[in-house]
Amino acid sequence: MGALPLLPVRATAQLAAAPGTRRLTAGTRILDVNGRAAKVYGLTNETGQPGLTLAPGERFHVTLANQISDRTIIHWHGQLPPWRQDGFPWSQVPRVLPGSTLTYDFAPIAGTYWMHSHEGLQEQRLMTAPLIVHTAEAMREDRQEVVLMLHDFSFTAPEELLAHLTGQPVSAAYAMEHLTENVSAPAPSSDNMAGMMPGSMQGMPGMMMQGSMQGMGSMQMGGMSAGGMAGMSGRAGMDLNDIDYDAFLANDRTLADPELVRVERRGRLRLRVINGASSSQFWLNLGALTGRVVAVDGHEVHPVSGSVFPISMAQRLDILLDLPGPGAFPILAQLEGSNRRTGIVLATQGAQVMRLAETGLDQARPVDNSLETRLSATQPLMARKPDIVHQIVLAGSMTPYKWSLNGQYWPNIAPLMLTKGQRVEIELVNQSMMAHPIHLHGHTFQVIAVNGQPINGAVRDTVIVTPNMGSVRFAFDADNPGRWAFHCHNLYHMMTGMMTEFRYQDIAV
Repeated sequence: MGALPLLPVRATAQLAAAPGTRRLTAGTRILDVNGRAAKVYGLTNETGQPGLTLAPGERFHVTLANQISDRTIIHWHGQLPPWRQDGFPWSQVPRVLPGSTLTYDFAPIAGTYWMHSHEGLQEQRLMTAPLIVHTAEAMREDRQEVVLMLHDFSFTAPEELLAHLTGQPVSAAYAMEHLTENVSAPAPSSDNMAGMMPGSMQGMPGMMMQGSMQGMGSMQMGGMSAGGMAGMSGRAGMDLNDIDYDAFLANDRTLADPELVRVERRGRLRLRVINGASSSQFWLNLGALTGRVVAVDGHEVHPVSGSVFPISMAQRLDILLDLPGPGAFPILAQLEGSNRRTGIVLATQGAQVMRLAETGLDQARPVDNSLETRLSATQPLMARKPDIVHQIVLAGSMTPYKWSLNGQYWPNIAPLMLTKGQRVEIELVNQSMMAHPIHLHGHTFQVIAVNGQPINGAVRDTVIVTPNMGSVRFAFDADNPGRWAFHCHNLYHMMTGMMTEFRYQDIAV
């Protein structure tokens, strides 16, 4: 072990610019990943820093400039804009072509959010960044803000990763990328409207057939070990970690050269953690510190204390930390089912910072809903009977590598039709051997049951459904008319079919 120098801290919370249009640039950058150069994408603001931080009350008035050689479209994950500004490639929504710009203008909701490309596999190439919207209350907390964004990284092109997973040529993987645009999915006909009625179980016969393939989930796939693709570290009838990544990043760095964040003795911090990984779930370990989770996915919860918390793909945690005194305090994220990890180090002036190995001593257990069942929203939904109850069954397997919702594979889906003003309840049932982080665009929802046990849970936008018949039930109000994607946030599960559409009745396609 050796001592690392204490480097100047990168600004983790930029003050918002004066009122007017902010500028965001989609471009390329070079990262040093364990001594090897990697060209990746990035989303940077006017100062060259990643992402955006908005002041209390500031509008999301942003011009996105595309400086890469491909078209792109950016999703403002967790925000509630009009649907044509949400950043999903519907046929009615323009992409940002190379060398062009597109301006967005809507009232943001406050909290910890992020942005990522919804164009093909650009997210895996790190076309992602934080999106922080401050509240006046948080500014008065007098806490230092630290943003920790997690990524999984491979030197192999994502199309090659997808080709290995599916057992198809790389050309087929490139073609699959273009299926993210559902140009004109029809509304359900009267023949299948039964699937949209309260208490329905649309697609169950097809899903049971798909579920019969689950015994194949742990079979080794031909060629999976080639090119660093060791697939399935399964445990207890589960499949974990579709891809064996070359590195895991925390704020674009590995533990071989971690970011050192300078903090004050007995400093008070708000740690904003964003899991921007494409296909990886982590356990966040605060080490010697005890933190209080006070918000998830940007929405406040009653504080939950602890030092280890699960975080699935696309989820966010706001954690309040009070440092006990001088020293160095590693904040680590360990991959589920593995001893591999990444992280940052909080360090007071003059503290000795010891080198940290990129592998821990023990394997982390699979990410679960142990935190979810402890959370309760400070501003829950108003109590109300649902107007529509809909069950969605999650299924798929590693062999063949295909993932579905109610037996349907994107883009060949029947949209769930909604009417403005409805209270909607969705029951997610996972028949597969993998966990699925499920995200709904354009709405927030409250978790009201986990594995059949009612809870008065958190308000959020992404929830994990555990494997082998795990279930989650959530409720939301249909208050944002449009076309809205609903999908697994494991990028490769989404690309191979695990996505559908929630569409309001009066929206023409």
